[in-house]
Amino acid sequence: MSTPIPDPDNLSFKTGSIQSQVFEVLKDKGWHCRACGYPPGLSGQFAGGGGIQGLERGTKSRPGLKFETVKRSCPRCDTSTLQDRWTGHYREAVTTRSIPLKVAHRIRVYFGRVDVVELRERPDSQLIIDHKFPMTRWGGPEKEVDFSGTDSEICSHFQLLKKDDSGNHNLLKSRACENCKKNSIRGSPLGIVFHYEGGNKWDPNIPTEGEGAEAGCTGCGWYDFAKWRAALNASLTSDREVKSLTAPPRVDHAADPQ
Repeated sequence: MSTPIPDPDNLSFKTGSIQSQVFEVLKDKGWHCRACGYPPGLSGQFAGGGGIQGLERGTKSRPGLKFETVKRSCPRCDTSTLQDRWTGHYREAVTTRSIPLKVAHRIRVYFGRVDVVELRERPDSQLIIDHKFPMTRWGGPEKEVDFSGTDSEICSHFQLLKKDDSGNHNLLKSRACENCKKNSIRGSPLGIVFHYEGGNKWDPNIPTEGEGAEAGCTGCGWYDFAKWRAALNASLTSDREVKSLTAPPRVDHAADPQ
């Protein structure tokens, strides 16, 4: 059950951060229009991980906040717009546990320091150890990983994504997962719509977060890019074999008599 926060002024944020500006707007628990109700300088950033989604997740020192977002009439805009409201309640923070340095080293070595998307060996500074099961679906603190297990057992929970000057695949995954949770449209890495399990939409019979939600991620490329690529290649190979068996015999018209 949600628990009221008696004094929102006790919540602390980094001065000048997007979260502090968004909370300053929403702490009155009233409805605020996304088109006209936020400081102009935020430029639409208020809805992402640095704003509302970050406030929802919480931190190790602050609980997550519960918000509502609906489409309703805005008297100022004189049109129907998306609007946000803080309910005045909080939720258990969704936080990650630090991966011990020795374990992080084991993970990078296990994967050969190769990022799973571009298959390029990279320096540690360009690699992010990514949780396959995305934080946005946890519904609470990170499920504890037994770091005393074998390398293969530990690494079954992770994959390596790149973060360099040319791109950040971890950020692309985060945005895809946030969109999936919001709109129930599963990810399509690199614009390729393919899932080795399930369809293009989130299964309504699977919880959206917490216990059991990981089953809904299985089959998505962002969840396990290596398995997704292998399944996609197998599918393409199978399609080529079927087409070669069903294609009509080739006729060499150049050999026909004139």
